[in-house]
Amino acid sequence: MIPLYKPEDFKIVLETALLSAGEPMPLAELKKLFDQEFDDDTWRTLLDDLRRDWANRGVELVQLATGWRFQTRPEYQDFLDRLKNEKPPRYSRAAMETLAIIAYRQPVSRGDIEDIRGVAVSPNVLKTLEARGWIDIVGHRDAPGRPALYATTKKFLDDLGLRSLSELPPLTEIERVMNLAEPIIEISPPQEQPAEATEQA
Repeated sequence: MIPLYKPEDFKIVLETALLSAGEPMPLAELKKLFDQEFDDDTWRTLLDDLRRDWANRGVELVQLATGWRFQTRPEYQDFLDRLKNEKPPRYSRAAMETLAIIAYRQPVSRGDIEDIRGVAVSPNVLKTLEARGWIDIVGHRDAPGRPALYATTKKFLDDLGLRSLSELPPLTEIERVMNLAEPIIEISPPQEQPAEATEQA
């Protein structure tokens, strides 16, 4: 095992672990890399320094809801998309509206979503969003029939490159995009990570 003496040594180990990970790595996992214990300020400094080291490259280090990962900078994603044979999944307008309602009003029941949209919600829409890992049942309302309550997941935040729901764009911006959108909206898969173990969406 290589002895670690300087901050640069620790950063190289962090970089190696993050580049080889297929999923975002929580800080608790990163701490397992070293015998030494660091305080939170030291961890913040190491990760911020590593992020700066990659500042002028096509890949960036980001903090997401479930941890840290390297990912392609958005401005370079179009080039990488040319290497893919499969097309990104396509979601109906109903699915995107349902997802937006859940994201901004959570937790909500199917009835709540129908009241807001003004039309019935197909069970297949909710199943599609659940299968993608973007929403989950987080409880049941204390009402007749005990309807399920839906909320977004940490995977939803990770796929959108967000750390928390507070980073969602203003609802007025989402409404503007939805009004301009065609009936079928393409949603790109999560941005590519440099590691070969990247999970396909």
